[in-house]
Amino acid sequence: MSSPDLNRLKIKWDSVIAFSIIHLIAVAAIFTFTWKAFWAFVVLQWLTGGLGICLCYHRLLTHRSFRLWKPLEYFLALCGCLAYQNGPIKWVAVHRIHHANSDRPNDPHSPTRGFWWAHMGWLFAFDETLDTYEKYRQFAPDLANDKVYKFMNDTHGIYQVILAVGLYFWGGWPAVIWGVFLRTVFMWHCTWLVNSAAHTWGYKTWATDDQSTNNWSVALVTYGEGWHNNHHAFPRSAAHGLQWWELDSTYMTIRTLAALGLASEIQLPSIEQKARLTRPPAEAVAA
Repeated sequence: MSSPDLNRLKIKWDSVIAFSIIHLIAVAAIFTFTWKAFWAFVVLQWLTGGLGICLCYHRLLTHRSFRLWKPLEYFLALCGCLAYQNGPIKWVAVHRIHHANSDRPNDPHSPTRGFWWAHMGWLFAFDETLDTYEKYRQFAPDLANDKVYKFMNDTHGIYQVILAVGLYFWGGWPAVIWGVFLRTVFMWHCTWLVNSAAHTWGYKTWATDDQSTNNWSVALVTYGEGWHNNHHAFPRSAAHGLQWWELDSTYMTIRTLAALGLASEIQLPSIEQKARLTRPPAEAVAA
């Protein structure tokens, strides 16, 4: 994958229009509050963002930080599809490319190209590697060779429509606006903050060769994903919060699943791994 020339980008206008419409409809939530709509938002943002993206797409499928009972893994991947952040194969491939090139020229969404590029601009620029299945599948062959994940990747957008229909019959248009549009936009920006804010502001505990930081505000809205310097230091770690004050509800969920016999082989950084990346005390401050 080559670094795009920001002055000669091929804009994906269909994405620009779709994202704009979804954001505009989300604004209607101001005028359509009901308690059913509110709870649709609360429950679904946790189910799709917290479990679908943070736990399943990211820690499980991308980094294999733990193993999960397969039927539950597939269900949570379906929840990830409902976050409307691409199918599992593409999401995992893009994130693996990011880790392989973090804050270097081939990083898909580094703030070295600008904060807003990292936050959302990169989504609207065509990239042959990121937008061509036969190319990005090479970065996630474990998922591409799984027929279930291939099917989810091909059909991920349909599930949002099915959910919207179900919400309409349950709570009318307010439930659709809050449970689909507002929830989707909210989780988009929370996820994007990991790419932008957590590579710009915060403190660095570990001597990584990128700009990743630990950002408490991002961690708060992303179920612990904002402890990003920790994550880049130890990508396979199921725990991102490594200090007692670094609240990581996703890791708590993983430990709960393990207690229920549904999760196993949980990865954590060793003492030796931590020792290799320890920063001098004077450097472990806000970046």
